[in-house]
Amino acid sequence: MRWLFTLTVFLGSGLLFLIQPIVGKMALPSFGGTPAVWNTSLLFFQALLLAGYAYAHYSLRWLGPRIQPWAHVVLFAGAILLTVPLAVRGVSPELAVSNPVPYLLATLAAAVGPLFFVLSAGAPLVQRWFSQTDDPAAKDPYFLYAASNAGSLVGLLSYPFVIEPRLRLSQQADFVAALAGAVAVLLAACAVVLRGHPAPESSAPIDQGAPSLRQRARWVLLAAVPSSLLMSVTTYLTTDLAPVPLLWVVPLALYLVTFIVAFSARNTLKPATAARFVPVLVTPLLLVLVLESTSPLVPLAALHLAAFTAVALALHTSLASERPGPARLTEFYLWVSVGGVAGGLVNTVVAPLVFPGLFEYPLGLVAACALLAARPGKEGFVRADWVYPLAVGLATLVLISMARRLGMEPGGPRTALTIGLPAVLAFLASGRPYRFAGSVLAVLAASHFMGTVMVGRNLEVTRSFFGVHRVMVTADRERRMLLHGNTIHGQQSLLPEHRDKPLTYYYETGPIGQVFAELNRTGRLHRAAMVGLGVGSLAAYGKPGQQFTFYEIDPTVVRLARDSGWFDFLAKSRANVRIVLGDARLTLGQATERYDLLVVDAFSSDSVPIHLITREAIKMDFDRLEPQGLLAVHISNRYLELAPVLATIAADLGLKAWINEDAYVLPEESAIGKFASTWVVLARDEADLGDLARHRDWSSLDPEPGKPVWTDDYAPVFSALRD
Repeated sequence: MRWLFTLTVFLGSGLLFLIQPIVGKMALPSFGGTPAVWNTSLLFFQALLLAGYAYAHYSLRWLGPRIQPWAHVVLFAGAILLTVPLAVRGVSPELAVSNPVPYLLATLAAAVGPLFFVLSAGAPLVQRWFSQTDDPAAKDPYFLYAASNAGSLVGLLSYPFVIEPRLRLSQQADFVAALAGAVAVLLAACAVVLRGHPAPESSAPIDQGAPSLRQRARWVLLAAVPSSLLMSVTTYLTTDLAPVPLLWVVPLALYLVTFIVAFSARNTLKPATAARFVPVLVTPLLLVLVLESTSPLVPLAALHLAAFTAVALALHTSLASERPGPARLTEFYLWVSVGGVAGGLVNTVVAPLVFPGLFEYPLGLVAACALLAARPGKEGFVRADWVYPLAVGLATLVLISMARRLGMEPGGPRTALTIGLPAVLAFLASGRPYRFAGSVLAVLAASHFMGTVMVGRNLEVTRSFFGVHRVMVTADRERRMLLHGNTIHGQQSLLPEHRDKPLTYYYETGPIGQVFAELNRTGRLHRAAMVGLGVGSLAAYGKPGQQFTFYEIDPTVVRLARDSGWFDFLAKSRANVRIVLGDARLTLGQATERYDLLVVDAFSSDSVPIHLITREAIKMDFDRLEPQGLLAVHISNRYLELAPVLATIAADLGLKAWINEDAYVLPEESAIGKFASTWVVLARDEADLGDLARHRDWSSLDPEPGKPVWTDDYAPVFSALRD
């Protein structure tokens, strides 16, 4: 009997984690990747999850334990009929660009709403059903929550590594339908078993009374803080540290593992024991965050992940230790769900509007340390718990000021004095969690206020829904650059003799410089379109009478490149420059102009917009080109090999593809600001390339045998990872 309920929870939770990426991938070509689409999708799934938990709680209360299981089986079957097979039907491009939110909500609701709703209710409902059986383990059914998270973990890992590389979207939808049918059968079997093996009246779950408002608030906080930290550490790792595709899977997997451990029936880990590891890991992480360290990569990534895992395990262990009896099980999960949604809202909605940088990450660590003090039986807050952190903060300010007056250069001795010593003082308070949390906050606040790191180099730090952007000046004060995380998206020289030259990947002697030179030499360039703005470097190639159109998704990038005064490529361009805001797949699809050159420059870092490099996307690009027009694609990337992807698409569409891997940069060019870069140019005919086809830097790009053609229906990112 126990295996049946375990398998039901396991499969249902795994299916829940499969549906989200499948539906998201289905919606991407029609709605694009704008912040409104991202946030709407996330909030939709979070809201349905919360609604499912609320339904689980109240349906049992209203229908009772005898009727509710069968009512849920009928509801589940109806949800399957309404939503299987999964299919996302897009709206017109005009509606998707102008106001996608209501249309996306309607689309998601029709495509997956009923099924996701009933699936989200599965874990708490099946646990409550099991508690009403005569199984010996029914008195403590929370081990099924560990099975639920194990299913979520399998679903999470199976999609990018097993399902996506092997199945097209239509086949994935069929797979979901089969799994949903299996879950429905298992739910019906559970209902039959529950009816045939009810618990004796004497062993029915005893209601120990409604939990206090304080206890409910604590459940919410114990769930909210790890949820927020999950998003924070994922964002930090995939932008500021190592923008590796699929790296987001690792912290999410660890997050689920901590739930599995905390709620396992065999778990003997006490909250106090789990909490001991937190200060040991948070203290060195405090140094890393203050110093904005990004190397050495592997040890730092390990530290971030270890600290996050320790915090999540400690808080989830506390959550498991404070769970109520089975009679209040569904209410407990309802408040846990409220906490998870609240943590997500803080990161996705509140933080981007309130914080200029990723401040929610260190603040989440502080909140976690403080929560460890609220364990039952722990001594309460005393005066020293705020006096000591205040003293640590003042000491940090004094030490930083002293280092400046002494003229200490940035380096080991200065770091040890200004940050290392305060961090040690904070760690000495680790026996008192409130005091330790306050001390960590004091060091963070003091160091931020005094600007101990990168003094005079950060010119502006701003944030959008796409991440944190920094405008910086190089150490020699000769160039300004725009960074997203640790990825440079363009720079401009401050030296008069080089100020008007495009730098980084857009240098005159580089691949894209050669493309512009060829088209300008032959007089073929009249209208050009660029997907991705950066700092506007390509505007420097503009000539009088030419029309340059930039398609950019992020309004913050537009402001920094055009209106901030930090860069003036756009203002000084001799071409007529205009900017179109929105997802390029949609806005370019609406364009009525035909271009002589289309430059796609959007494939750097972790968030590779796959919907811009599918067969359908490339075909649309050529629909916007003149008969002899060229498509230039920038594919410089540390982790993905995109040349074979373009080669197979070009061959499938009957196009010619040429590649320039500008791997070697002359020392004198590197000193000015040139970067190595790789570009692919696609054309309908080799003659359209002109002299580029005979240039020694360019070579024909032929498809590799066995490589799949990426389409909107099938684009396995895993297959493009570099060895």
